[in-house]
Amino acid sequence: MTSLARQLQDGINREAPETQKGELERIAVALLNLFDGYDSLLTELKRDRLAEAIHHLSVLKSIQQNLPAGEGGGLSAPEEGGSALNFLSLPVQSVRGVGPRVAELLTRKNLSTVEDLLYFLPRRYDDRRTVCRISETVPGIRQTVVGRITLADMRFYGRRRIFEVTFDDGHGILKAKWFKGREAFLRRTFKPGRRFILAGEITGFPFEREMIHPDFEILDEHEDQLLHFKRIVPVYSETEGLHQKTIRRIMWQVVRDFAHIMWSPIPGRICRKRGLMEISDAVRQVHFPTADQEMEACQEMRTEAHRRLIYDEFFYFQLGMALRKRGDVLEHGIAFRAGGEMLQRFYTLLPFALTSAQRRVIAEIERDMTAVRVMNRLLQGDVGSGKTVVSMAAMIIACENGYQSAMMAPTEILAEQHYRNLKTWSDKLGLKIELLTGGLKTAEKRELQARLENGESDIAVGTHALIQEEVAFHRLGLAVIDEQHRFGVVQRAALRKKGAIPDVLVMTATPIPRTLAMTVYGDLDVSLIDEMPPGKKPVRTKIFSEAQRNRVYEIIRREVQKENQIFIVYPLVEESENLDLKDATRMAQHLREEIFPDCRIGLVHGRMKGAEKDRVMADFIAKEIQILVSTTVIEVGIDIPEASLMVIEHAERFGLSQLHQLRGRVGRSDIPSFCILLTQYSRSEDARKRLRIMEETTDGFRIAEEDLAIRGPGEFMGTRQSGLPDFRVANILRDGRILSEAKADAFALVDEDPRLEMSDHIPLREALLRRWGGRLELAKIG
Repeated sequence: MTSLARQLQDGINREAPETQKGELERIAVALLNLFDGYDSLLTELKRDRLAEAIHHLSVLKSIQQNLPAGEGGGLSAPEEGGSALNFLSLPVQSVRGVGPRVAELLTRKNLSTVEDLLYFLPRRYDDRRTVCRISETVPGIRQTVVGRITLADMRFYGRRRIFEVTFDDGHGILKAKWFKGREAFLRRTFKPGRRFILAGEITGFPFEREMIHPDFEILDEHEDQLLHFKRIVPVYSETEGLHQKTIRRIMWQVVRDFAHIMWSPIPGRICRKRGLMEISDAVRQVHFPTADQEMEACQEMRTEAHRRLIYDEFFYFQLGMALRKRGDVLEHGIAFRAGGEMLQRFYTLLPFALTSAQRRVIAEIERDMTAVRVMNRLLQGDVGSGKTVVSMAAMIIACENGYQSAMMAPTEILAEQHYRNLKTWSDKLGLKIELLTGGLKTAEKRELQARLENGESDIAVGTHALIQEEVAFHRLGLAVIDEQHRFGVVQRAALRKKGAIPDVLVMTATPIPRTLAMTVYGDLDVSLIDEMPPGKKPVRTKIFSEAQRNRVYEIIRREVQKENQIFIVYPLVEESENLDLKDATRMAQHLREEIFPDCRIGLVHGRMKGAEKDRVMADFIAKEIQILVSTTVIEVGIDIPEASLMVIEHAERFGLSQLHQLRGRVGRSDIPSFCILLTQYSRSEDARKRLRIMEETTDGFRIAEEDLAIRGPGEFMGTRQSGLPDFRVANILRDGRILSEAKADAFALVDEDPRLEMSDHIPLREALLRRWGGRLELAKIG
């Protein structure tokens, strides 16, 4: 076998291309080392080394299969990148110790390639560098101990079966307990006399020391090569059928065999400028930190290794955003003419004067629309700041130039609200407006689509139905997308494709914190309406506990007597067996029959058919309904000027931004308005703090920052939000400084090379397309 390994090395020297020799020589040396002193080894160790040799040979075969035709073997040097990519694309079964069953379990966690495994990062770390005497352990802290088994047996505590193992280290006694697990396995593993190393939280004080389901490993002659102890140990998220130790062994193997060939196409000058370590070293150290690392830095992902991986993720995404933005700058759009007679007539129709912020933002939009380049602008404004008026001004500019406009909203109720508001103005201006939602009958939908396609209609308002394939526009010039936090980049792009190259105006009533805006809207210019209309009074907010419910009912009666209208919002449509919460359906009946029998009470929720919801909302607008009981279906857009009171039940169940949106449904006229947060927050101090913020401020931007900090970006943007990048390690809250650096570097690089055509940048372009091409609609740079 030794002779075979040497022949392999000779063959490499004679026949392998220069760029391939390094990797092949590493494998040849590994083979030589494996068979050094082979004859004197015990049979079990021989078997282990043979298995490892077979693994190396299979890697060699994989390398050969991934080489261009005519080359002999080996992997290209890291700076070449291409073969490294092929190598990292190998299936997980290429990793030693991963058979078909384990590969199937890994695939369930979306880990199907070597690269997937390398980027499957620890969720936390355990510090097992120090072994404690049992007698010196402290309760409530994860610690590591070594002991010999004196007793191991199944114990019965009433009906509960607990497998209990007693360990003695000569200084104290510790009991380890397993409440679940295969008894046969436990008995086979924990035999009296064996020495173990255990790690876990110490409990059971003051009577005895215990560990529940500790991590463990049998101590034997390989004690110096322990993977799970005497080091900072990575802890991964587990999957059914794969225990922590198994996952750790797999990660050790994949990092050892593949991390060294990882390669990054980010230009060296940028890495040197930012003081970034090599990507291969970063991956190796993130998985298995060196003994001198600070534990706190590992847990908080503040090590230099983490910084490198975080920077890479931000850089690629920001590069994509820069290319989108640069592409829009280079792309010739429609150069509209502004300042037409219809726009001036629209201003005279308004029963109020525009605020200075509205005038400033309209001027910014006019500047974009009259330029040759395509407009891609984000319009931010708090609830009630007047964004709809601004968007109507933009649509009028498009219509005066002979183009159509489309406004897409996330829900039918919001689309209908926009339609009603815009129709008031469009009818007076002689513009034909349409409403397209999923609830239309087939025949109605066909007729409406025909009017859009032949140009009879000027403005279309709708939901996702607007981006369906069968919807075509005669001459779409402007796409307005409302409540952007519910849409992603791909939906935006789909609406844009309905026109040649329409301008895009994105509106959001949920103020977006700076770091989040840099991430999700990095390709957009930002306009901000930071001024409320004069005379608009802030909504006073107060927290009431469940014990004060009757006081809340008195306040509702008082508002009804003033002929004002009231919203009462619940988190659920119907009663849930799993949650002890009041629901809208049951409470509407209770309020009608027992609390306010003399009041007209309506019910609206998301499960109702469109026509039914429309009827209830129409009755509420017409003041046929005095109290509207609802779920969060009225969260955005509903405009009821006579509504003066918002009561939110179980307010502790809602996010701050959602509460702010709900509060925004009242206070839409000069009537003094109030918001009551009815809560059982005694269960949670966090809930108490959150709701106090609502009492303290009506500033949507401050509320958004607090909400983002509390819930994190994923929850803040909404479950499975398609516009939010699926970062593996980066966190936009924690890593804001790195995000700013990555954005500056990415945008500077695109300014230098707008299509990434320089030879140094071509691998970067390919890597970007592989990572983000589909998500960011970047095909045009390929």
